[in-house]
Amino acid sequence: MPTIAERLQSLRGFGLGAPILLMALLSMLVLPLPPFVLDILFTFNIALSLVVIMVAIYTPRPLDFAIFPTVILIATLLRLALNVASTRVILLNGADGTGAAGRVVQAFGDFVIGGNFAAGLVVFSILVIINFVVVTKGAGRVSEVSARFTLDAMPGKQMAIDADMNAGLIDQETARTRREEIAQEADFYGSMDGASKFVRGDAVAGILILFINIIGGLIIGTTQHGMSFNDAASNFVLLTIGDGLVAQLPSLLLSSATALIVTRVSTSQDMGSQVSKQLFENPKVLYVSSGVIGILGLIPGMPNLVFLGLASMLGGAGYQISRRARELEVEEAQQALPPGVEVPTEETRDLSWDDVPAVDLVALEVGYRLIPLVDRSQDGQLMGRIKGVRRKLSQELGFLIQPVHIRDNLELGPNQYRLALLGVNVANAEVFPDRELAINPGQVFGKVPGTPTKDPTFNLDALWIDPSDRDAAQGAGYTVVDAATVIATHLSQVLRENAYRLIGYEEVQHLLDQLGRRSPKLVENLFSKQLSLGAVLKVLQNLLAEQVSIRDIRTIAETLAERSQTSQDPDTLTATVRVALARSIVQDLVGPSDELPLIALDPSLEQLLHKSLQASQGETIGIEPSLAERVQRAVADAARRQEVEGAPAVLVVAPEIRSWISSWLRGAVRNLTVIAFTEIPDNRRIRVVATVGQNDARAA
Repeated sequence: MPTIAERLQSLRGFGLGAPILLMALLSMLVLPLPPFVLDILFTFNIALSLVVIMVAIYTPRPLDFAIFPTVILIATLLRLALNVASTRVILLNGADGTGAAGRVVQAFGDFVIGGNFAAGLVVFSILVIINFVVVTKGAGRVSEVSARFTLDAMPGKQMAIDADMNAGLIDQETARTRREEIAQEADFYGSMDGASKFVRGDAVAGILILFINIIGGLIIGTTQHGMSFNDAASNFVLLTIGDGLVAQLPSLLLSSATALIVTRVSTSQDMGSQVSKQLFENPKVLYVSSGVIGILGLIPGMPNLVFLGLASMLGGAGYQISRRARELEVEEAQQALPPGVEVPTEETRDLSWDDVPAVDLVALEVGYRLIPLVDRSQDGQLMGRIKGVRRKLSQELGFLIQPVHIRDNLELGPNQYRLALLGVNVANAEVFPDRELAINPGQVFGKVPGTPTKDPTFNLDALWIDPSDRDAAQGAGYTVVDAATVIATHLSQVLRENAYRLIGYEEVQHLLDQLGRRSPKLVENLFSKQLSLGAVLKVLQNLLAEQVSIRDIRTIAETLAERSQTSQDPDTLTATVRVALARSIVQDLVGPSDELPLIALDPSLEQLLHKSLQASQGETIGIEPSLAERVQRAVADAARRQEVEGAPAVLVVAPEIRSWISSWLRGAVRNLTVIAFTEIPDNRRIRVVATVGQNDARAA
């Protein structure tokens, strides 16, 4: 024989659930119901409300109870239909006694309020005030605000999903699921906004039904049944209040469930877990509360036993929570150790390699007044600027620039910062976060009030000005930047000049791994020539030391694979790779222009330097110090003239002495690029803008 559950399942399969429910509601509105049926329906209504509020408490996320708005509507209709049915029975049979509307209504009238209809009116009024003024009104307001904010946040959430998918963080299926959740969330809070109006209207209807029943019962009892006013009030008012209390209890439960749902935050925990975790996780809260309650318990005239007992309970609970937290820490540490090994204490633990701190590859130390620049909670912009610097340099140089470790240093001045590479300080300067730096690019008009200083990046004349003078400084020809931009630009210049120190074996291996996924045969052929990873690293460091990008790693690998058969000397391989990268090197210097301005050495001086290098067997160039000083000064003057004209300073020399000339002039002449004759592409026209060393060569 089929069970009730199987029959309900079969009815649901035929789609008869909703029509049967509708017919039952209509029957309660039209047909008179016997008292025992009212008892069953009232009990079912209370049980349904309890089930709904329990589900609201234990549901991890509001969206997991998406049917809740519909449940509110159904429960509200059921309760209103019961009110109509019970009103009919009370008005028709109320003269027979307080049991005319069933045992449930009689119990609430006789037992709950003691048969006193005046006390019942007060209790009913309090319940209505709590339900209508406090719970229902607050839940309705929260529902309205949540629905509005959810709809306003939908475009931003959709853009965030698109950004994550474009960045490769999620796939299309995950993006589709998240979009569906956003749509469901908007629909849910929109439905809750409307459902809260049902709850509010139900509370108003309960008040009106109570007064209608009382007035109608008194009229019917005194006119139709010939009862005295007191007897009519004793019967009809008591039945009406009992019926109202039976209806208000489920209404209050549903209103509370609505408030619980709309005030919940979506987490993976139910409400009980959230309360225990967030309210009682910190034992300090319980200790302080215990102390305050204990002090109140010592005041004469207070219920001392109650206060002191509660203080003891709070203190004991705080002690248990703190002890449990320590036990969990020990358990987690024990689980991380091999089996059989105990967790060492601070006294017994021996030194290990973990006590030796690693040196930061790139570090930025700031004074205490510069901390707001790196604090996102204070709207600091420096973190974003540094991330942009790393991205730009990584794209230009061809390898990933490691993160910058930022920390405060009380040994620095309040406005000072310091840059360090591999634990060695390479630059420091002072900036003022509440002012802006106006840099003199070479020609300005007029005067701007400010404190004279030097730009820390390019050592140009500059002024620290008030932000209100920014427009005036820009109008006078100054380049105005804020303090965060000054630090980020300085960091960019330091990283660019020291890029060869930032690349190591791990970075080279990552580059070759990426190249191997695109050109596996090339990488296989590269290392089949007995070329070590260290030799490849040295070649890349040599290129970066002279500001040559290694983003064309394929051409570099092809050249190394071809020439490593004849030589594995890193300097020789670097010269060969530079020739292969000639077009890229020149393009980075002059861009799309087909003309390449060059500074040349006098042939006699170049021959002299070549002979000097040969005499020292390639170890160094031995020339007279005064001659070396005059040559450096002449090259620096020519480079400065090129810089004034907005053209790159490029010195061309013979391939045999190029690397030595470059290392010799690198520290003396800023922004100078030294190339060999063999590194000039055939698609560029050359123009010699200066010849250095004519008189110096003759004197030598």
